[in-house]
Amino acid sequence: MRRATLRDLRRITLIARAANAPVRAWDASTRSANRLIFVDSFGILRGALDHAAEDVDRLFIDGAATEGEFLSLLTTLPGDFAGDVLFVSDEEHAYLSTTGRGGGRLLYAMMPEDVTFYLEAQRLVKKESIAA
Repeated sequence: MRRATLRDLRRITLIARAANAPVRAWDASTRSANRLIFVDSFGILRGALDHAAEDVDRLFIDGAATEGEFLSLLTTLPGDFAGDVLFVSDEEHAYLSTTGRGGGRLLYAMMPEDVTFYLEAQRLVKKESIAA
């Protein structure tokens, strides 16, 4: 009798984190909106995107690259990649690149609370409970 293998059909969020990146309450459960895949370095993230761009919903670079590397990535994204790219360089500097209506990409500067809101809205992290 063959065992049935279940393929995870959720879209992927690729996450490259620096060792000193803030601790986040990632929701890696089977109920989460995306399948979270953590990579060890920015270079691995680029390679993973090249091989699975059609399955990747977004990239999150959390302190694992410089601003120059981030901009270089944006200019070399596969043409069919329509996902978000969220880049956090430190606690004060973050940027979100999204696709525009007419094509091309838009770039937004984000505050730390914007990053938290984005991660919660996309159901990538568990919302922090507020103590009464």
